[in-house]
Parts: sequence; structure tokens; C-alpha cells
Amino acid sequence: MQAMQVKKLDHVNIHTANVDRLVEWYDRVLGMQAGDRPPFPFPGAWLYCGGQPTIHLVGVQKQPDVSGVTLEHFAFSAVGLKDFLARLEKNGVKYDARKVPRMDGVQINVWDPDGNHIHIDFEGPEVAGVSFKEVDVTAMAR
Repeated sequence: MQAMQVKKLDHVNIHTANVDRLVEWYDRVLGMQAGDRPPFPFPGAWLYCGGQPTIHLVGVQKQPDVSGVTLEHFAFSAVGLKDFLARLEKNGVKYDARKVPRMDGVQINVWDPDGNHIHIDFEGPEVAGVSFKEVDVTAMAR
């Protein structure tokens, strides 16, 4: 018998009173499109990344109180850093870029319209020679 082993993060589930707004934002900013979703008896959308439903949005009547939530962020690895930075600038999306200490990478931190923190990680040669606009993260707090 094989021992249980966690292999990867399957998806993130987000409760929101703003399903349509989040679907539009994740498509416009991260290129994640809504796709097939089981016929649940509640509103929502599944957003796809690499052919997999990675973000599950669940529609609720009232925006959840997140004061006790301890999930600080979720992250994606990606390629196409220059294109992504241009997309953020074009759409006026505030971001915070951080070089990862002792690693050959950078994190681009963004916040969706509900205030969820996402960082997109880029590594390798595409990081070299790219200058990053630094933004005051405290100004972006919920």
C-alpha cells in the first residue's frame, strides 16, 4: 500500500458577492477564463488555468466578513513576465514586485476586487534585466 502524499494544490474556493466582477478581473488581469462548472444549486464560476479549474467562485448574497480569515494569499507560477507587467500597466492594476531573496525569481503581488492577495511567481532568465515598479503595499490594504 502506498503512503498518502499531497501532490499539488488543486483549487482555491472564494466566496464572493461579486461573481461577475471577479470573473471579469481574473480574465482581464490573469488571463483565466470561466469554463465548465457542474450545475450546482447556487451561483458561481470556475476559472481555468492550464486546462484545470483552479479558482472556484461561490456566489453569496452578502460579501463575507473576512476578519477572522487566516489565508493570506495564494500563488501561481507563470512565464511571460514582461507581457504580464504590460497587462497590469495597461489595466491600471496596482502591484508590488519583490525579488525573492537567494532565489532566481520575482513575485508580482496583486489584489483582486474583493481584496484577495495573489502572487504570481516568475523565475529564470526572463527576470534578468527587468526593472520593477515598487508600490506601497500598505496603501493597498483592504
